[in-house]
Amino acid sequence: MGKPTGFMDYKREVSRDVPPKERIKNFKEFHERLPRERQQMQGARCMECGVPFCQSGMTIGGMTSGCPLHNLVPEWNDLVYMGNWKQAYNRLVKTNSFPEFTARVCPALCEAACTCGLVGEPVSTRENEYAIIEYAYEQGYAAPRPPKVRTGKKVAVVGSGPSGLAVADQLNKRGHSVTVYERSDRIGGLLMYGIPNMKLEKQIVDRKVRVMEAEGVRFVTDADVGKGIKADKLLKEYDRVVLACGASNPRDIHVPGRDAKGIYFAVDFLKANTKSLLDSDFADGQFISTKDKNVVIIGGGDTGNDCVGTSVRQGCKSVTQIEMMPKAPDKRAENNPWPEWPKVCKTDYGQEEAIAVFGHDPRIYESTVKEFVKDKNGNLKAVKTVKLSWEKDLESGKMNQTEIPGSEQTLPAEIVLIAAGFLGSQKYVTDAFQVKTNQRTNVDTAPGQYETSAKNVFTAGDMHRGQSLVVWAIREGREAARAVDESLMGYTNLMR
Repeated sequence: MGKPTGFMDYKREVSRDVPPKERIKNFKEFHERLPRERQQMQGARCMECGVPFCQSGMTIGGMTSGCPLHNLVPEWNDLVYMGNWKQAYNRLVKTNSFPEFTARVCPALCEAACTCGLVGEPVSTRENEYAIIEYAYEQGYAAPRPPKVRTGKKVAVVGSGPSGLAVADQLNKRGHSVTVYERSDRIGGLLMYGIPNMKLEKQIVDRKVRVMEAEGVRFVTDADVGKGIKADKLLKEYDRVVLACGASNPRDIHVPGRDAKGIYFAVDFLKANTKSLLDSDFADGQFISTKDKNVVIIGGGDTGNDCVGTSVRQGCKSVTQIEMMPKAPDKRAENNPWPEWPKVCKTDYGQEEAIAVFGHDPRIYESTVKEFVKDKNGNLKAVKTVKLSWEKDLESGKMNQTEIPGSEQTLPAEIVLIAAGFLGSQKYVTDAFQVKTNQRTNVDTAPGQYETSAKNVFTAGDMHRGQSLVVWAIREGREAARAVDESLMGYTNLMR
């Protein structure tokens, strides 16, 4: 350990965000990173605690505490402080296939479980990770490293999101020949089209894809497996097939007026916006515009926040975000102790921007939609909402919601974006490969396993576990790769 008293000597310091009214003028990332020398001091704050919860990835209180990838956090924090950036990179990529992604979009489960955070502020681990991977690209440490030996085995990966890319990356490193099929026109899955550019600029995704191509991974776009490309074809041409198609069925809102014009799923809104940005810098007009319109977003998660940030950048007239759940406390409750994930209210970048532009928080809590109101031409003109009351069922212990009479409210709205989550894998893919699904329509496997009910077919990511974080998708992909490798070779030496 380089600095035993570092956690006492240095205060937590993180990158500065471009002010909201400035950053909404474009769709670029908006974090002004620390100089490398000051970032090294942040590595010194890692306190070499006896039990590093930061890398545990345990389930505590029904939530994940620490990194699901079991990143060697104390090791590379110390190496950052010592200025040994190359070795820090080598330790980082032992467990994480894509630190360039997680350093930007992960909610930093490691920091929430950091021992420093018990009585003070946690180590800025995610920003240390960012510094490591970006310096590695600058210095050539992250350059392509093709495998020296090929096994002669062929694997097809269906889907190029974080889980599919992780499967491909790991199996290619082992020496198997991997082809990734993507139904969209660009590689990356939700990394490309599900996450807005201001959170993850797409040249970062393209940069890693180019490295993987140079290492031997083959990518095929506009390839809709199960429709344009038959499942039988892949099963005949490849020794194994891995389904990593994500949780692709958006949850709908079934209330009167649902057929009104102006109601969209959030994923369609975000994809169209990013595609138009990348294709033509919006010159083609092939996106859903919120300019000068009243926007209502249904859903309080990350996707809902991304819709807020995108709508503000497009110049919406107003934006409201409807959340069914009560507002979380501003500080940890006594029944939510460290190292559990802190169930506290988080004001994310999109909400910050809405507050700066409109002068108030866009979120309305404990509310749900009762009706979409149409004009005589069938266009959306308003949304009727009602407040909810939450009560615990004494027998089951579950929280049940009831509407509060007389609490109805009408919000003007020409655009509604439904960001209510996803409901599992798409049926045409699972039917094509004849794999069993569970009650949630996720692909079914034995607990902790990745082989499906169909011979030589494996699965990973949201298609397997349901909608989750990018970091969980990467872990699923790495573990699925181990399972595939073992089935092909009789053993595996791939890292989890």
